[in-house]
Amino acid sequence: MITQVRRAVAVCALAAALTACATAGRQPARPGPSAPSATAPSRPPTLAPGPAGLTPVFESAPRGTARTVALTFDADMTADQGPRAAAGERFDHPRLIATLRALKVPATVFMTGRWAEEYPDQARSIGRDPLFEVANHSYSHYAFTPDCYGLPTLPEDRMRADVERAYAAFRKVGVPDPMPYFRFPGGCYDREALKALTPAGVTAVQWDVVGGDAFATDPDAVARQVLDGVRPGSVVVLHCTRSAAPATERAVRRIVPELRREGYRFVKVSELIAAAGTARG
Repeated sequence: MITQVRRAVAVCALAAALTACATAGRQPARPGPSAPSATAPSRPPTLAPGPAGLTPVFESAPRGTARTVALTFDADMTADQGPRAAAGERFDHPRLIATLRALKVPATVFMTGRWAEEYPDQARSIGRDPLFEVANHSYSHYAFTPDCYGLPTLPEDRMRADVERAYAAFRKVGVPDPMPYFRFPGGCYDREALKALTPAGVTAVQWDVVGGDAFATDPDAVARQVLDGVRPGSVVVLHCTRSAAPATERAVRRIVPELRREGYRFVKVSELIAAAGTARG
């Protein structure tokens, strides 16, 4: 019995010695790469201020870019149209949004703050859907220049506040990350308007393709106008307002497959602005 114990002790000692030797001959193990630390989300791409620090204006990406196109939809509602909405006029267009989702088309929705207040559930749903991005179309949809399609005109000293009021309306209804992009009501702007918005830090987004859907009733005519105008990097302006643009949803169902057959990829405005910034850099 004593002999067996001695043998076991000897075996254990030998094993310990061999282990120690092997350990001494090895380099210390290097720690593996640490997991990447969480980083803050990147800021949306914007353009640098224009001459004299004026608000920059974006119309389309450089033509040498890929065959991409951004469909944009103005969710218009002027501040004084509340009684018309209360009487049953529809300034929203849920069927259009459903069609974009069904076709898996990314899009940028330029929303007025008044529209977001009238349709908070829809504004929140659009804003939380990664397929879309929400941008600013003013709070009141009043014009930033005189003589703009009959719209009431904002005085210059209220322009910035109107834009910021729209962002406040988006936050209130639960739009999490509205983009720092602004579209002038009616597309009307001048140097004074660009100067007034400089402190807001937005990029003004216009377009190079007019869809012609406002008050149009023929979806084929709207589709043809878009298809004839699109070029690589184009921004198309359409509307997300049922009463003022009743043909838009049917036009989109024709526009999307035809442009895809031509090799176009649909993107949000932010991707086009990023491409423009890269090209300029």
